[in-house]
Amino acid sequence: MPQAHRNDGSVPPVGAHALYDDVAWADAVVRCADAADAGTGAQRSLTARPLLDRPGALLCGSCDLDTRSVLSAALGVVTRIPGPVVHLDLSGVAFLDAAAVAALVRANATVTGQGRRLLLHHPPYSLRKVVEMFPDECAALEVAA
Repeated sequence: MPQAHRNDGSVPPVGAHALYDDVAWADAVVRCADAADAGTGAQRSLTARPLLDRPGALLCGSCDLDTRSVLSAALGVVTRIPGPVVHLDLSGVAFLDAAAVAALVRANATVTGQGRRLLLHHPPYSLRKVVEMFPDECAALEVAA
């Protein structure tokens, strides 16, 4: 079945682009690319893609000040994924700053408030360090064994 994406022709905010499949949540893709670095031409980005084997998403990139709005949008999609357990694979995430971890805590609270669970897989070292610094605030986060 061809994938129909909504494109109303509006211009997204500079550096951010979101495509939402009109058919199902599973085709949601959220991207944010910084302006190319003048010296190297390199781009930093954050993407969220659906998991194929279970309800959830795979995040790839860096979660910091530059990608904060995209992380928020991606977690908004993740919290609407149906099912009793929503999986968030962080194996492609190089870094999460403290604000990104706080966004994960808020997303977890949203899912928990719906009587469901948000299960984190393969957390990066930076997430574990933030959890060590703020154990009470992060106590609700659930990491897969």
